Formats: sequence, structure tokens, C-alpha cells
Amino acid sequence: MAVLPIVEIPDPRLRQMCEPIATIDDEVRQLVSDMTDTMYDAHGIGLAAIQVGVLRRVVVIDLQDRQSDEPVEEGETPATVRDPKAYINPEILWVSDELSRYQEGCLSIPEQYAEVERPARCRVAWLDVDGNRHEEEMDGLLATCMQHEIDHLNGVLFIDHITRLKRDMLLKKLAKARKNAA
Repeated sequence: MAVLPIVEIPDPRLRQMCEPIATIDDEVRQLVSDMTDTMYDAHGIGLAAIQVGVLRRVVVIDLQDRQSDEPVEEGETPATVRDPKAYINPEILWVSDELSRYQEGCLSIPEQYAEVERPARCRVAWLDVDGNRHEEEMDGLLATCMQHEIDHLNGVLFIDHITRLKRDMLLKKLAKARKNAA
């Protein structure tokens, strides 16, 4: 297990455009594995490579990280259910006109949340770790998470989708939390 340090604002790397992956090799697969470990360690549901300082178009998402419904013996902890997915060179092909709102957070903007409006559905194409091409129409939380993570690959943060007033308040709250933690 390799947990990588998460890049946090105001680090300028978060505003950079990530480069496509030309060849999916063991180095890319190791990056996916390390990103997945990092996402779980930070209790996130998605992570873009730039958030661990790697300027590559790689995203990992797992909306399933929860306790199993399987019965357990008294005193035992239920098993964790996980279903991580890697998206290499993901691109949004289409978005719906219909919008939805979600309370978004970000591992690069710790403990801060805001309601963000995004297209309710999107069609996304990507490669998996074996180089196979996939295309899927996504909705609900998966559509929101995918758009959020692809934004990261393009140097965009969720706070760019909220009003300046809300963004300033959120950043002041983050600065205060960091000052109190120091």
C-alpha cells in the first residue's frame, strides 16, 4: 500500500492541464494502485492524478466504499465493500441540458463543501488499465464525481463553479481551520 501526499490549494499545480497517457504500462498501473490507496486512506470517493502531484490524465473513483450487508458474528466488524474503477484519458462526450445539485467536497480543499450545479447526466469515454476503450452514460453521483474529477485534469476546482462570495467565504473558513490546526 502506497499512500501519496495530497496536493492542497493554493498549490499552483492544481491549476495545470494534465497530459494524456500515451502508453498504459506498469508505471501507470502502479499510479492507479497508489491513487486508489490514497483515496481510501483519505476517505474520498474520487481522486485525479494531479491531486497527488502527477500531471497525467488518470482518475480513480469508488462510490461503493461501505460496510457489507453480510451477517457477521457478534463482535466482528462487517467487511468493507469496495469497487474501485480507473479512468485513463477520460473525456466527456456529451452532457445533458438537465442540471442537478450536489454538495461537493474535495480532498485538495479539506473539510470544505459547497452546493454545485452540474449537468445531471454525461457520456464519458476512457481507457481501463488494460488499454480497453469504454464509453458509458452516467447519471447521479457518478456523473457529478466524474465531471468533478475531469475538471481537476483541466485545472478546474469545484469552487470555480460557485459564486465569488461563497468561494471567498469557503477559502476564509479553510484558512481559519488551517491556522487553528497549526
